[in-house]
Amino acid sequence: MPSDHIKLTRQEGLAVITLDRPEARNALSPEMLAELGRALDACRSPQVRAVLLTGTGEAFCAGADVKDMVQQLEQGGPQALSRHLRSLADALHRGVILPIRRLAKPVVAGVNGVAAGAGFSLMLACDFRVASERARFLMAYAGIGAAPDGGATHLLPRLAGGARALEVYLASQPYSAPRALELGLVSQVFPAEGFDRHALEVSLRLAQGPTAAYAQAKALFDAGGETTLEAQLDAEAEAIARLALTRDFQEGIRAFAQKRLPWFEGR
Repeated sequence: MPSDHIKLTRQEGLAVITLDRPEARNALSPEMLAELGRALDACRSPQVRAVLLTGTGEAFCAGADVKDMVQQLEQGGPQALSRHLRSLADALHRGVILPIRRLAKPVVAGVNGVAAGAGFSLMLACDFRVASERARFLMAYAGIGAAPDGGATHLLPRLAGGARALEVYLASQPYSAPRALELGLVSQVFPAEGFDRHALEVSLRLAQGPTAAYAQAKALFDAGGETTLEAQLDAEAEAIARLALTRDFQEGIRAFAQKRLPWFEGR
């Protein structure tokens, strides 16, 4: 999939999507969002069993391109800026955030540097987040007079709690990787030297796991906060019954009984 600012590579069942606009700290332009959406669509292939999303240079993603916003305002006035932002948010939401949440496999955010604004939200949308020790996290929206987008108002309270989520928005200050770990924003922090290798190792382990079980668990956790306990129990019973038909589940219980490591094939 040729692209100017999004790179997609594959190895051993893992798709690696790299935001590659380092001169703009991987800021998200409309064209870049479209490219990212196409890359995520390609990851629906059954040959892909996990996805790693990361960036090049010193940033994971610095959010939307503010220079484009200023240009829209100066050339077309407030209405032009409003239309631009609505179009950008729709592209982010429909083309990137929802596809990540609906992708039936784990998506890892490898936060190599700054994650700010929409880049912060993009990180939150992923299932598993690992960070370099030099990564910095900034919600940023309040600093430019904006409300959050990218699903942050839904995703951040689930990770940090409602009161803390609002605090992160209102404070509009950068957090270090260790502080992000304390807040539950990331799962692991690795040394900056060798971070790419560590993120790749985490992602490859997931790519070698029980893909169908991961998909069912992801869907169940996403629905868990929106349904009743009774409905969730029914959904769990249906999911485990479906998984009993998969080769991976059958291999898993045999391996457990035989006291050996399972060999999952994603089927």
